[in-house]
Amino acid sequence: MPETTVNYPVTTPPNPRVESFKNVLKRLKKNKAAVVGGFLILFFVVVSIIGPFFTPFDPSEQNHVNKLAGPSAEHWFGTDHHGRDIFSRIIHGMSITLYIGFFSVLIGAVIGVLFGIVSGYFGGKMDAIIMRIMDVLLAFPGILLALGIVSVLGGSLNNVIISVGIFSVPAFARIVRGSTLSVRKLEYIDAVRALGASHFRIIFRHVLPNVMSPIIVQATLRMATAVLTASGLSFLGLGAQPPTPEWGAMLSDGRNYMWDAGHVAFFPGIAIVVVVLAFNIFGDGLRDALDPKMKS
Repeated sequence: MPETTVNYPVTTPPNPRVESFKNVLKRLKKNKAAVVGGFLILFFVVVSIIGPFFTPFDPSEQNHVNKLAGPSAEHWFGTDHHGRDIFSRIIHGMSITLYIGFFSVLIGAVIGVLFGIVSGYFGGKMDAIIMRIMDVLLAFPGILLALGIVSVLGGSLNNVIISVGIFSVPAFARIVRGSTLSVRKLEYIDAVRALGASHFRIIFRHVLPNVMSPIIVQATLRMATAVLTASGLSFLGLGAQPPTPEWGAMLSDGRNYMWDAGHVAFFPGIAIVVVVLAFNIFGDGLRDALDPKMKS
């Protein structure tokens, strides 16, 4: 009898990383507040990119004839004490605010993660030295430390980014150190080390990918702190300099007209509140979604 060949379907095993990402996304979707925060952040990013090309007025154009005008069909958010359109300035200032937040958090994350992972992996005297430096930085309130740094460097947009980035370093370093201490005790790390892998390979190939979850959550939450701190520095006159349409500086200008033209301070203040709230609620939802205890 002729032999018959049976072809069984070949099934590809699911990628663990893809499945893990799907599970995180599924849990994140269940958190309605986090979804709203995520959409708001996406909206802010899109507006900061394309919004400046469609604003009705030049953010620096002065019109003293129409100064301190209230909200109207022509000027949606009114005008400031120089007659500049507040809506156009807020749209242009959104890109500045997100620019400060992103790059200051990036600086803090890169330096903090490097210090934290080296401290947690090697331990000993190196761990003690790095953590004592972080303790010194943590001894100062965040806004006070940033204020001291930017006072030394001088008031400018780039110096604000540097100062906020430096005061963000200890938070990343301590979180990454704690996660690294747990990961380095796992058996597969000992196996990789026994096979002759270098410290560099172990750290960046095996340890770092396993501590990314707390880094991502901390970066998201830190964005809100960075935006708030940068706005505070600009409010004190140590951040973006006039006529840059930075929200903190706009809020500082509007405080002199709180009773006569409250809209001058109201709209920049609301913009800061909404952005900070969006990053906070999205970061909280992301933290819950990435929590290993919630995995099924």
